[in-house]
Amino acid sequence: MSETYDLILQGGRVVNHDGMGEADIAIRDGRIVEIGQIPASKAAQTLALQGLHVLPGVIDTQVHFREPGNEHKEDLETGSRAAVMGGVTGVFEMPNTNPPTTTIEALQDKVARARNRMFCDFAFYVGGTRENVAQLPVLERLEGVAGVKVFMGSSTGDLLVDDDPSVARILRAISRRAAFHAEDEPRLKARLDRRVQGDPASHPVWRDAEAARLCTKRLIRIARETGKQIHILHISTAEEWELLAANKDLVSVEVTPQHLTFAAPEAYDRLGTRAQMNPPIRGNRHRAKIWWGLRSGVADILGSDHAPHTLEEKANPYPASPSGMPGVQTLVPVMLNHVNAGHLSLQRFVDMTSHGPQRLFDIVGKGRIAVGYDADFTIVDMNETRLIEDSWSQSRCGWTPYAGMKVKGWPKGTIIRGRRVMWEDEILGPAHGQPIRFQQTLKPR
Repeated sequence: MSETYDLILQGGRVVNHDGMGEADIAIRDGRIVEIGQIPASKAAQTLALQGLHVLPGVIDTQVHFREPGNEHKEDLETGSRAAVMGGVTGVFEMPNTNPPTTTIEALQDKVARARNRMFCDFAFYVGGTRENVAQLPVLERLEGVAGVKVFMGSSTGDLLVDDDPSVARILRAISRRAAFHAEDEPRLKARLDRRVQGDPASHPVWRDAEAARLCTKRLIRIARETGKQIHILHISTAEEWELLAANKDLVSVEVTPQHLTFAAPEAYDRLGTRAQMNPPIRGNRHRAKIWWGLRSGVADILGSDHAPHTLEEKANPYPASPSGMPGVQTLVPVMLNHVNAGHLSLQRFVDMTSHGPQRLFDIVGKGRIAVGYDADFTIVDMNETRLIEDSWSQSRCGWTPYAGMKVKGWPKGTIIRGRRVMWEDEILGPAHGQPIRFQQTLKPR
């Protein structure tokens, strides 16, 4: 029989719209063309996946790869190596670089740097500021743009927009769902004296739950007044969930593996400033409510908030230490460990890392295992037990807050547009990363 397909994935347990069951997947020209029982003779190459689960490619919708401006921490190449080593096939990268991604020139420079240099596919957020409001309707529709990101609370970089009229102007100017870092800047400024020199455990005392709740409440009111959809990143408090649940017609919600896994004070006792991030790791009460948000369906997606800093920078005494931790490479194994522990189902994990991003951001051709979609897959062994170690890290920062954690469930392979990019802890080059496509950025034929 003549060859019909480029590659057949054989015998894996596929998780898709049909549920979960064994099936073969045929790939041609980088896309899925058949799902079912497919003879091996119909393909130039086959890949036996018996005993493994085949998930739609995981999309991490919040990473900071630091290029341009802070390549000593990370760059687009090393960050994407970390992504594919961890089973992530696509990322949304944040705009707080140097210079920030707030102009056409800065955006196009990032896309040019990333194309065929990043190992995963990519999209970039454009930073929304007081100065570029008039340009945002054009910027948000350019190739490779995930949408507009606004920082309402100060964090790494210089993109703060902390007043309600400016946030409203940004929302009125754009048509796509905008993403927000929601911490109330006036409250953060008023509580600066709550920081204790040398004690990172004071970080969640300074950036307290009320700072997050106040800002989320303000943001929902502005979204309601402007009639726009918003996406609130890295929810960290118990108090925000009632507000979020009551406004799901406007608001989508991200949670992170670290807020689901770590809790104060233990995280600060064990990790010190390595546990420092914005918004902070908080106590068990908050972590339990975040799990409630996930199980109840109020939470829409998972994002790693991969935000690397060097160990030398992290060694500075608090509060001179920077906030943020690496996470793109550990998103899959940490969350699969939660799946195996019974904290969420594998189907729910897939919904939050593949179907959810596709649905919320109108991604074209990714996020599902379906005929006509890109052949992006995260291949996992749900039974493999491994120890996460710093030596496994591909990030330039060279460390992970999960070092020493034993997990059950591990990424075995990363396939992007029909190419094996990672297999059994080996990255297979060269890089072929391309911009992720969105319905709103497709150019007329």
